[in-house]
Amino acid sequence: MVRGKHKRAAIVAEELDKFLPDPRIPLEHRDPYTMLVAVVLSAQCTDLRVNAVTPALFALADNPFDMARQPVEAIREIVRPCGLSERKAAAIRDLSEILAEKYGGKVPSSFEALEALPGVGHKTASVIMVQCFGTPAFPVDTHIHRLAKRWKLSDGSSVEHTERDLKGLFPEKDWGRLHLQFIHYGRALCTARGCDGTVCPICRRLNT
Repeated sequence: MVRGKHKRAAIVAEELDKFLPDPRIPLEHRDPYTMLVAVVLSAQCTDLRVNAVTPALFALADNPFDMARQPVEAIREIVRPCGLSERKAAAIRDLSEILAEKYGGKVPSSFEALEALPGVGHKTASVIMVQCFGTPAFPVDTHIHRLAKRWKLSDGSSVEHTERDLKGLFPEKDWGRLHLQFIHYGRALCTARGCDGTVCPICRRLNT
């Protein structure tokens, strides 16, 4: 078994680059606004389902000005398959109204402004900051939290703790790419049930 978090992190980074050197963002989007809406919809929902829903939603309105004019019920009817539809629809309409009135229809590029928007927490803000604006951030979703614990990069005590540990183990310039690589790898090779910590390439290297 490889000991030491930094040695384990180096192996993880090497294997992730072999697996997917140029990862793509799994949520379909056109700009920071459509990305923000897609990430809000992705809470407790698969990216595949979000991608199936957003074409109809963005046909209805693909900018804050038009979305802010839509009845919440019209938005809700479209996003219903994503779950938590009442809350998500209200958040999308309300954040669109704020963007239109306060930010001239633009998505703000600061953590503080993003986290103040309805339906936007720290993880969502981190995704937008790193993937849309190139600001260093390491968003931690359920896949990343699970893998960081399985690979002994963090103790898994909390998402916040995992985020701090990962930021301390990997270079800042790589956070955005690693965030996506972790997600794709966790879905494809190191799934919750398909790998018991000994099956996938990373787990095999770390535990031999």
